[in-house]
Amino acid sequence: MRVVDNIILNVVRAVEALYSHELPTQQIQIQKTKKEFEGYLTLVVFPLLKVTKKSPEQSAEEIGKWLLDNSEVTSSYNVVKGFLNLSIKDKVWLAQFNIWAKNENFGKSASSTGKTFMVEYSSPNTNKPLHLGHLRNNFLGYSVAEILKANGHEVYKTQIINDRGIHICKSMLAWQIFGNNETPESTGMKGDHLIGKYYVAFDKEYKKQIAVLVEDGMDSKDAEREAKIFKDAQAMLLKWEARDPDVYALWETMNAWVYEGFEATYKEMGVDFDKLYYESNTYILGKDVVEKGLADNHFYKKEDGSVWCDLSSHKMDDKLLLRADGTSVYMTQDLGTAIERFKDYPNLSGLIYTVGNEQNHHFNVLFTILKKIGYSWAEGCYHLSYGMVDLPTGRMKSREGTVVDADELMKSVIEDAKEMTQERGHLDGLSDSTKDELYKTIGLGGLKYYLLKVDPKKGMQFNPEESVDLNGNTGPFIQYTYARIQSILRKVETFSKVSETDLLLEPVEKTLLKDLSEFPSAIEEAGKSYSPAIIANYTYELVKNYNSFYQSLSIIKEQDANKKAFRIALSYKVGTVIKLSMTLLGVNVPERM
Repeated sequence: MRVVDNIILNVVRAVEALYSHELPTQQIQIQKTKKEFEGYLTLVVFPLLKVTKKSPEQSAEEIGKWLLDNSEVTSSYNVVKGFLNLSIKDKVWLAQFNIWAKNENFGKSASSTGKTFMVEYSSPNTNKPLHLGHLRNNFLGYSVAEILKANGHEVYKTQIINDRGIHICKSMLAWQIFGNNETPESTGMKGDHLIGKYYVAFDKEYKKQIAVLVEDGMDSKDAEREAKIFKDAQAMLLKWEARDPDVYALWETMNAWVYEGFEATYKEMGVDFDKLYYESNTYILGKDVVEKGLADNHFYKKEDGSVWCDLSSHKMDDKLLLRADGTSVYMTQDLGTAIERFKDYPNLSGLIYTVGNEQNHHFNVLFTILKKIGYSWAEGCYHLSYGMVDLPTGRMKSREGTVVDADELMKSVIEDAKEMTQERGHLDGLSDSTKDELYKTIGLGGLKYYLLKVDPKKGMQFNPEESVDLNGNTGPFIQYTYARIQSILRKVETFSKVSETDLLLEPVEKTLLKDLSEFPSAIEEAGKSYSPAIIANYTYELVKNYNSFYQSLSIIKEQDANKKAFRIALSYKVGTVIKLSMTLLGVNVPERM
């Protein structure tokens, strides 16, 4: 039984004994004691005053004294206004610890909840390589999926690949004009980088043509519409939709180059997917949904033939679903894709979209329309909205070629990790391949942790050098502590049994036991809020406290055999939890560092 559950049951007993009242457990409010007060758990007394008929302070004193005299859990108490702060006996912590020590999956749900979730992330366009923003997206979506699994849910990871539209045709057209039949093989470039090069080339030429038209006296907005290269891209899109053989063959060839490039990037990121959806397959599905919604009077048609959804009752502007020429918009596609996913996975409890906060309104509208047309499962759709990632130099712009490329950034942090590690030394006896793997583990671990330790809702500024720093709230700091623990354990031949009765815990040891006890709650809270930051910051606090323990107490050289056995076992358990928590973030931990 968890310590908090034990306390709750004892409070129930105290209230019954003191006030002759049977109290439901759900009426008892227990919270973690604030750091400025002594204690581990705090009973909020105010909800009990109807039963006690006494002041908050007197009620807390009476319950505290009863727990001290009659409970096998409480070692001391103090009262602060209407709050009863409780300290826990050492033997309770040690009994709990001996249970945890035997559980390699400590913290994770022991049984299935029967719920199934789909988590969408990445979902790139096939006209450019992945960038820094995609890194936060991928790491966030992957980690949320792993955290949901740890909570006992079945999870499917998915993405929808935006492989059609005017932006794709821009890259295709620029390649036709400027490419001279270049291929990834002939240039030595990754396919996604090659296509991205032509997306930038299109934009440069487009701006030139607009400037010429404006110089000749045309209005700038008209110039944007009348520029030849833009009109040619529009014509190419119409040909693609009509399945023109030459355009379609070029589209398939160039997309294949991109997919090969994406696959290499995903492998380096350490993320994967269970199911892929392609916009070229799903954009038509939404049209049928709109036509049916029109027939059922959920939508309406304007005089120009365009189809709209009236959202005035939801205090939102009406939403366009089909243009006057019958072509779809993003909302059309997303309606069809959502419905298709629930057909593919009819038992889904929830569908989580990992998409930046600039799309907050889009998803609010999407979920509202799905409910309006009768899909009750839309209540389980959730937009995991996250803030943008900026650099000290400002925001990124794909069209201008000023993005921070994901491949280059990962390569850069691995190189930074290599320099940092070589400066420190400690790698004697490791092969070159083992060292290279270590550099990658530290570099990518630092990058992932840096992007995940911030609450997803918040925007952030990314500093590559800070991500691989060994000091502070960083991935390498946590990895180094794990490696330190493994160094201790390599010096131990066997684990001795810890006697619960002959051991008095030092304050820093109690702190670590308290930290470990909170790991299951951290996983549960992270799963409910879809926030890996909770796991990251839990782990940082655990590691900070372990380092205080390591600095202040002897472990291997401890003369008392029982203390030594406990401290070794405690180190082992902290290491296990570090590895488990970092795995939930997609971060590897090294045995040596």
